[in-house]
Amino acid sequence: MLGSSGLHFTPSIGSLSYSNDYLRPRVTQPKPISFSLQYHRALTPSRGSRCGKWEPSSKVSAVLTEDSSTMTVSNEEMENIGVLSTDSSLEPYKEHFECRVKRYLDQKSLFEKFEGGLEEFSQGYLKFGFNREEGGVVYREWAPAAREAQLVGDFNGWEGSNHKMEKNQFGVWSIKIPDFDDGNSAIPHNSRVKFRFKHGKGVWVDRIPAWIKYATADPARFAAPFDGVFWDPPPSERYQFKYPRPPKPKAPRIYEAHVGMSSSEPRINSYREFADDVLPRIQANNYNTVQLMAVMEHSYYASFGYHVTNFFAVSSRSGTPEDLKYLIDKAHSLGLRVLMDVVHSHASNNVTDGLNGFDVGQCSQESYFHAGDRGYHKLWDSRLFNYANWEVLRFFLSNLRWWLEEYQFDGFRFDGVTSMLYHHHGINMAFTGNYCEYFTEATDVDAVVYLMLANDLIHKMLPSATVIAEDVSGMPALGRPVSEGGVGFDYRLAMAIPDKWIDYVKNKKNEEWSMKEISWRLTNRRYTEKCVSYAESHDQALVGDKTIAFFLMDEEMYSGMSCLSDASPTVERGIALHKMIHFITMALGGEGYLNFMGNEFGHPEWIDFPREGNGWSYEKCRRQWNLVDTDHLRYKFMNAFDRAMHLLDERFSFLSSTKQIVSSTNEEDKVIVFERGDLVFVFNFHPVNTYDGYKVGCDLPGKYRVALDSDAFEFGGHGRVGHVVDHFTFPEGIPGVPETNFNGRPNSFKVLSPPHTCVVYYRVDESKEAAVKENSAEKVAVGQEKLEAFESVENDIAGLIAE
Repeated sequence: MLGSSGLHFTPSIGSLSYSNDYLRPRVTQPKPISFSLQYHRALTPSRGSRCGKWEPSSKVSAVLTEDSSTMTVSNEEMENIGVLSTDSSLEPYKEHFECRVKRYLDQKSLFEKFEGGLEEFSQGYLKFGFNREEGGVVYREWAPAAREAQLVGDFNGWEGSNHKMEKNQFGVWSIKIPDFDDGNSAIPHNSRVKFRFKHGKGVWVDRIPAWIKYATADPARFAAPFDGVFWDPPPSERYQFKYPRPPKPKAPRIYEAHVGMSSSEPRINSYREFADDVLPRIQANNYNTVQLMAVMEHSYYASFGYHVTNFFAVSSRSGTPEDLKYLIDKAHSLGLRVLMDVVHSHASNNVTDGLNGFDVGQCSQESYFHAGDRGYHKLWDSRLFNYANWEVLRFFLSNLRWWLEEYQFDGFRFDGVTSMLYHHHGINMAFTGNYCEYFTEATDVDAVVYLMLANDLIHKMLPSATVIAEDVSGMPALGRPVSEGGVGFDYRLAMAIPDKWIDYVKNKKNEEWSMKEISWRLTNRRYTEKCVSYAESHDQALVGDKTIAFFLMDEEMYSGMSCLSDASPTVERGIALHKMIHFITMALGGEGYLNFMGNEFGHPEWIDFPREGNGWSYEKCRRQWNLVDTDHLRYKFMNAFDRAMHLLDERFSFLSSTKQIVSSTNEEDKVIVFERGDLVFVFNFHPVNTYDGYKVGCDLPGKYRVALDSDAFEFGGHGRVGHVVDHFTFPEGIPGVPETNFNGRPNSFKVLSPPHTCVVYYRVDESKEAAVKENSAEKVAVGQEKLEAFESVENDIAGLIAE
């Protein structure tokens, strides 16, 4: 949701591995509820301090003096900040890291003392919202500023005088609705409910419960408000997961999808239709992960799911909670992991339908949000959370656990992390990569500590989880484990890459493309911290902008894509560069790869959600699967190449390799040569030049063959590169003296490199090849013996018949 900026480049290394790939069993019988909350906020920074000096709030300090043993961080824990030894440039900011590590450890100690620990604390959904307890349904809501409160809904005719709630000393309202005498719930499943309360000005208001699991609006009414829905289906209607989670891949190959716009028809698609119709396509293209956008309920469809109103509720536009479970289980059955686009950076400004409705002018300690300007994002028109608040921490940590346990998600992509990390939210900030930009009073340590707690919890609950940060700033240690003093994300999105590609295809001619700049942009990531690369984002496909394919081919996407006639120069160039841009981004840009839906075959149109300006049309808020399915259209070539890109990583695991060496960025030839793993990649961006006998460097000596060729006929190319040709290496320079090598490589071989073509070469394992040949020869010999024996029997039979 933000722009991007450059970072200092250093090569990458591997990540942590975990032993247990499964969640702990879901608690089916909640423990007795015992509210002993001592705080409405955690440790609070002193005003104007940088980060090294922090003072506890008055409410916390009393507890700290009561039993300081549970709050004390040992010297050993403070000295063991591993990120400082990993990156010596962080040493001047040691005080900052000590500060936030202490804050994180102290917060965990508070959870241990008053809530039974982080994991127990994260089960807030077993206490808040609606839960079945013995003999009835109990509803709890944190609303300390409310003067009076009632539960209303279909079950009581929206008259709450007989269902008044009681408030405890911590601002939690509660009520128990006894079951009927026959044992049936007094609140019917799938019936509407709301929280009615009187705020400080004496006005009664109705709000959707904060922890509601489902919310719907009347589809027959224009701009109808949402209602909370009591979701408690009988056992016969609850979806039961059948398939285990797929194992964590060496590298994620992610298909980012929006369920609602995934239908070919101009309408909102359903979870079940996506599961049955789209997931098989994703699997066929050799992705191993699906990332779902817009899962949390959002009242405004065109917000792309980013203005969340109900954090525990699935978007009702695409179906029910059970339907979403079906989708995730279906994905697991196909070997696909499912990540959720989680938005904890801000909330919809919508008062009627969202969490913002609970904020009626109270101070930050009694609200989910900061008060005043600090609680409002002026560019996003949304509310900003107070991450120092005890109940905000409970709400969000429980929210993460809820999606992992209830829906079996395999991880998260955290949206808008830059906005969380800094008080300025990244607004009008051009990050240069200078470390002093990250560790000042502008850093929101409350949010950093929350993210550390979140990643700690996620990886404890699900060690195989994949957690990705959408951060444009490039904060150091964001992608290092919490145990080392990092924030704990597994990957950071390489957000500068799509910006660079849009700039190139929009503003520069081919001859102006810089090989060095492309290579630098793709490899510019921090040592030890993994990135997920992507060539274009969903934001760039929104109305007012274009996809890469549309920039390259424009109106000829409509008129020039038929295979029944020769391709125009524009279409030929466009398809060739589309393949190259996405492939080099995948191969050189990170340790994982993400593709926004539609770009695997160059979806020709922008995204335009239904709105007044387009007559509330779904025409451009859908997928045109017919384009790739029509055999005589060229879209099939881009789709086939997308499939082949992912299959190449499936075969050679180059994305997860720590070996990445760019040996040549030739500006005159417009050629980039690099190695990833033991594969050699040759990208010729020149519009017309073919290089025959082009010399490329490599590490290992031997024989190389083509592994993937974008110019192959099956990808809409001209088939100019021979795939059965063996390329033998020659030694370069003096052994052990790199400066005498060719482009710094000890070996080389020669290739044919056509214009606008990328070719990948793999090293033939001679021992395996010999074994295959020997095995084949044995099979041939055995087959010959069997044939001769059969012919002998035939001759004998023929002789007997003749006699």
